[in-house]
Amino acid sequence: HEREHDREICELAAKHSEEMEKLRAELEEEQRLRLDELRQQMEATHRAEREQAQLQSQTLHSLELEALRLTLNNMHTSQLELTQSNLRKEKETALMELREMLNDKRAQEVAILQSRHQLEWEKIKEQCLKEKEDL
Repeated sequence: HEREHDREICELAAKHSEEMEKLRAELEEEQRLRLDELRQQMEATHRAEREQAQLQSQTLHSLELEALRLTLNNMHTSQLELTQSNLRKEKETALMELREMLNDKRAQEVAILQSRHQLEWEKIKEQCLKEKEDL
């Protein structure tokens, strides 16, 4: 029973690891996609700002465009930080839920194994009593 219990625990641990890796990969992929999207938006914004700066000859207007670019970069940085924070929270929540689920499942399996053990022990005890009576 202990070996079977250990095997079941190993299987649960392996399953847990696989699920963790899958979640980690999904979160990394989603983060990568969002980062790519933000990079593309930032590049598009930078191109547009450079084109406008080239068309404008006045220094004041160029400075205003630079201020707008910095503001947009700050907004993108803030958006990226918020996205990363949200992904981290989602990951932590998913991990907690998975941990709770695995703990519940383990507790159920332990209870089942204890019940089986108790039944087998009682069966052996009855068998011993019967053998004593027969002797």
